[in-house]
Amino acid sequence: MNNKKRFLQGALCGALVAFIISFTISKTDDLISLLRMTSGTEYNTEEKIELIDSLIEKNYLYQDEIDEEAMAEGLYAGYVSGLGDPYSVYYTEEEANELLESMSGEYSGVGAVLSQDYTTYAVTITNVYKGSPAEEAGLQAGDIIYQVDDYEITDQDLDEIVTWIRGDEGTQVHIHVIRDGELLEMVATRRIIQAETVEYEMKDNQIGYIRVTEFDTVTYEQFKVALDDLELQGMKGLVIDLRSNPGGSLDIVVKMLDLILPEGVSVSMVTTSGETMEFTSDAENEFTKPLTVLVDAYSASASEIFAGAIQDYEKGEIVGTTTYGKGVVQNIVGLGDGSYLKLTIAEYFLPSGRSINEAGITPDVEVAYEYDENNPEADNQLEKALEIVEQKINN
Repeated sequence: MNNKKRFLQGALCGALVAFIISFTISKTDDLISLLRMTSGTEYNTEEKIELIDSLIEKNYLYQDEIDEEAMAEGLYAGYVSGLGDPYSVYYTEEEANELLESMSGEYSGVGAVLSQDYTTYAVTITNVYKGSPAEEAGLQAGDIIYQVDDYEITDQDLDEIVTWIRGDEGTQVHIHVIRDGELLEMVATRRIIQAETVEYEMKDNQIGYIRVTEFDTVTYEQFKVALDDLELQGMKGLVIDLRSNPGGSLDIVVKMLDLILPEGVSVSMVTTSGETMEFTSDAENEFTKPLTVLVDAYSASASEIFAGAIQDYEKGEIVGTTTYGKGVVQNIVGLGDGSYLKLTIAEYFLPSGRSINEAGITPDVEVAYEYDENNPEADNQLEKALEIVEQKINN
């Protein structure tokens, strides 16, 4: 405990930490005096940490189970959460690695997309990437995973199960699935996978459709490939689907907007110091065909930058429901020991100068999603977006 005391004194001096400690104790004179001693007393941070540390050392029941590193990490996380900003977060080294991997859009795994029923914890494969280790191993969409290597799936969260499947490149993972009532075991060899953040196809009447699920490092190239291929197929109009897209990289969304917008500012941001930074498009690849962009309440951050810029330049109509309303920018800073701090550093503004923080993007055409129990595959929002594009093609 002495090492921990010295560590906390040095690392947390000047940090505001709040603890709520409840005791179920025997009424010994020593403990009663400690409780009386704290009543009405004012401490600086270092003194309060010392007192808490002393109480833990003298009275905590499970001394052998104390994880000093976990306690310290919890203090850092609590300190940042004290800002009251849901977007500013402290990440341990392990958490930071997972975050950076997800932002890059590349990881070492098998190339299967999973979903989980949070009432039964059942994990189902919803998509298998073409040419992936998962496809080569024989895994299929619809397979229900019940075991990974020696880990049986009971009540674990999906994030934990994903860590079982991912691993070092070149290593094998045994995935046990249920398919049509039959128990099967598939062996896949992990390798570097590029997440498929863009899906596209040509709809009826030569209307292109591109769905962007997030703005990762890999997304720009995937989006450009989709756009170019649809152009080669004779696309007459386009629907870009950003529903349930939580956002991602500012740099990537700016590059993607450069494939759509005329010359001008695509987005600007004002930093803590009051400095204004502008990001522009050059009109070299301006998109001139009829366009709609689909959004919903889960379209956030970079999705809102994209949709808002399209709306401000009147390059297309926004269809769906009002977006999430995240108009602030975060920077991720390494702290030198493997941990990272994600901190809100700026507010962004659309080309017109408007901020959408806590307000969102209001669609030009408001259409709420309506589930059709007679046709579960029906998508009334997409149908409306396609209808608008078709009308513009015919006019």
